[in-house]
Amino acid sequence: MESFIQMMLQRARERGEFGDGGDPEEPPEEPQRDPLLSTFDLEGVAKLIRDGKCTNIIVMAGAGISVAAGIPDFRTPGSGLYDNLQKYNLPEPTAVFDINFFRENPAPFYQLARELFPGQFRPTPTHHFVRLLHEKGLLRRCFSQNIDSLETQAGLPKEKLVAAHGNFDSARCIETGEMVPIEEVKEAIFSDEEEGGWKALRDRYGGLVKPDITFFGEKLPDRFYELAGIDLPGFPRNVEPDFPACDLLIVMGTSLAVRPFSALIDMVPPDCPRVLINREAPSSALYHPIRAMMGDTKGFRFDDPKNYRDVLSINNCDDGVKQLCELLGWGDELNK
Repeated sequence: MESFIQMMLQRARERGEFGDGGDPEEPPEEPQRDPLLSTFDLEGVAKLIRDGKCTNIIVMAGAGISVAAGIPDFRTPGSGLYDNLQKYNLPEPTAVFDINFFRENPAPFYQLARELFPGQFRPTPTHHFVRLLHEKGLLRRCFSQNIDSLETQAGLPKEKLVAAHGNFDSARCIETGEMVPIEEVKEAIFSDEEEGGWKALRDRYGGLVKPDITFFGEKLPDRFYELAGIDLPGFPRNVEPDFPACDLLIVMGTSLAVRPFSALIDMVPPDCPRVLINREAPSSALYHPIRAMMGDTKGFRFDDPKNYRDVLSINNCDDGVKQLCELLGWGDELNK
C-alpha cells in the first residue's frame, strides 16, 4: 500500500498538483489512540451500553431497516425501488422524486405513493429497537432517511425523530406553501381516477400538492440542519445540535451515498464509538489513506490499523439488532 501511495504522489507532483512548492506538506504522524471498545464487534458495543457509558445515542437509519416490512430499498440491483419503476415510463428511475419532473408530470409519483403510503406496513424489529433505546432513556435522536414513518408507528415520539428526507405526516401546495390536510392527500392518492386525484387537489389549492417528502432539487427540512448542527447562510441556529453530545453512533441499513446525510458520521466527537450494521460496507463512507495524505481523514476505519472506535457488523438490520439485544439482555423486551 505504501509504495502505491508514493506512486500516486509522484504522479501528482509530475502534474504540478501541489503548486509551486513541488511537494505536499507532510501531514503530522497520527498517534495510535487507545481503543474505545473492549472488542470491535457487537459484544464490544453491548459492553459499552451495559457499563452505562452511552446515554446520548444517535441512530442513523436508511432504507435497509424497512426492507423486512416489505418496503423495497432504493438501490439493491433487481429488487430495489429504482430497478422496479419501469412501469411508470420514467426518463430515469430517480425522476419520480425529482421536483422538476413532478411539476411536469405528477401522476407517476401519485401512483408510487399509493404503494408506499403509511398504514400498509408494520414496523420491523429494528424500528422497535430504536423505540426501546428511547424507553430506556438512552436515545438522543434518530435521524432517518426513510419516508415511511415506521419509526413513530413503532412508538417513537415524533420529537425524537428527524425525518431527513421528510415523510407523509404533512403536505402542502408547492406553489403557495399552503398546508393541505394529509387526509385529503391520501384520498387523492387512492382515488379511482386513472391518474390519481392530483388534478382535483391542484384545482382546489391553486397548484400541485405533494406530501412533505424532500425531492431532488429541494432543500432538506430545517429541522434536519438545526439538529445536525449544519450551518446554512442566513439560517439562524435556534436549538442545540445533537452530534457534539453523541456518545455512541449506530448506523443501520444505509449505503451512505447521499449527502449531506452521509456526512453526519464524521460530526460526532473523536471519542464517540461508531457502529455500522449493514449488508455491506459502503465504499463511499470508508477512510482512505490516499485522501488522508491530502488532509481528508473522514470515514469509517474498520480495517485501518489505527482504528480505535469503529465497528462493522455485516448483517441485515433485524439480525444485527436481535444479536445486540440478546447481548444486552433485552431480547424479551424487543419481542414484545
